[in-house]
Amino acid sequence: MTPSELWRFFPIGYLVTIAVETPILIVGLSRQHSLRRRLVAGIWLTACTYPVVTLVLPLVLSNYSRRTFLAVAEVFAPVVECLLFWLSFEWGSGATQKQVARDFIAIVIANLASFGVGEILNAWQWFGWIS
Repeated sequence: MTPSELWRFFPIGYLVTIAVETPILIVGLSRQHSLRRRLVAGIWLTACTYPVVTLVLPLVLSNYSRRTFLAVAEVFAPVVECLLFWLSFEWGSGATQKQVARDFIAIVIANLASFGVGEILNAWQWFGWIS
């Protein structure tokens, strides 16, 4: 994809991603976090990683296989989101290891779910409108 195609895809892809991930985070994040924090996490974490996954990595990894791109992108996003969440909301908060583990699992599941939805939509050529 060209940079202009990536930019055209970006807004709808971001909205689809937060529509999938936010409900999972609302339900999955530990109860120490307010509903507001869980909502913010659904929007903010994706806002931090989605530009890299959608705009940067496709260009940086353009000479590699799609499988390589997916492996890098789908490891990058949850790892960075877990780190950001921990630094922003849990570091020094007194959160237990169980709470942190639950939060990290919720973030990973949310990312896997949005990846799965994206793959289904891609297989159905739903994203064909950007070409």
